[in-house]
Amino acid sequence: MQKFLDRASQLYYEGNPLLSDEEFDRLADKHNYNKVGYEVTDAVAHAYQMYSLQKCFDVLAAPLAINSCVSTLKLDGAAVSLLYVGGNLELALTRGDGIQGRDITSKMAELVPTQISTLSLVQITGEVVAPSSVPNSRNFASGSLGLKGLEEFKTRPLVFVAYDATPHLADNYACSLELLHKSGFNVVDRFDATDYPTDGIVYRLKSNEDYDNLGHTSKHPRGAFALKEQKQGVETTLEDVVWQVGKSGVVSPVAILTPVNIGGAEVARATLHNIEYIEDLNLEIGCQVEVIRSGEIIPRVVRRID
Repeated sequence: MQKFLDRASQLYYEGNPLLSDEEFDRLADKHNYNKVGYEVTDAVAHAYQMYSLQKCFDVLAAPLAINSCVSTLKLDGAAVSLLYVGGNLELALTRGDGIQGRDITSKMAELVPTQISTLSLVQITGEVVAPSSVPNSRNFASGSLGLKGLEEFKTRPLVFVAYDATPHLADNYACSLELLHKSGFNVVDRFDATDYPTDGIVYRLKSNEDYDNLGHTSKHPRGAFALKEQKQGVETTLEDVVWQVGKSGVVSPVAILTPVNIGGAEVARATLHNIEYIEDLNLEIGCQVEVIRSGEIIPRVVRRID
């Protein structure tokens, strides 16, 4: 399962996800998988590490007091860093593994100010997003950053939304965002995300001093977390497994299930990805399984119920 999740993580950050966020979160939690990002072959180091956010699925179990936090929508796009030196945009990178990413400076210069008033070195982080009306909008945003041609990139309906700066621009988070706004950036607490994909709510401490004092784990800041909704699956029986040939010619397994209603639709078949996925979930004919509808459309088996 480690190799499968490594591959799923890589494809996610490259903009071609194998699993939905919900499926990945379930499997990562079940197998205690916490690797974030992907290895970049043409790598350039971020000035400051880009951390992921700790996930929480129950506000009553939140790791922070939410009345001490600023809450913003969690945009679902491609995270990038922007490095300004002497007020000039010097480097823009994809998130990569958080330590290093791919150089996308020429592309980001089309979406963000190339000069700001802050003259000290500062790394601004945020999300490149595409409208929800674009099919697979998150993949579209991430894939756009990998385009070879700048002219095609210019035609794409993309927006950069800033959500932080390192070092801090002010004593509290809201003021930091206000200064970014005055520098010409879209900022997460002002951005109208009505027509853009989101996947939860981010809670971050109001005080930047308190945020810094809590520090970080190797992967996450302790002063912020993402509250996400994890939908409950439906239990049914795995009656059989058949193999089908997809449009690309790849042969993949499909679960034959005792029909069950999920979100108003009757589900009798679900994807199983590959033989390694079946083995890692320890699936057997006749066992009980949990099934969800990924993206409210595609049925998938996410675990065996013992």
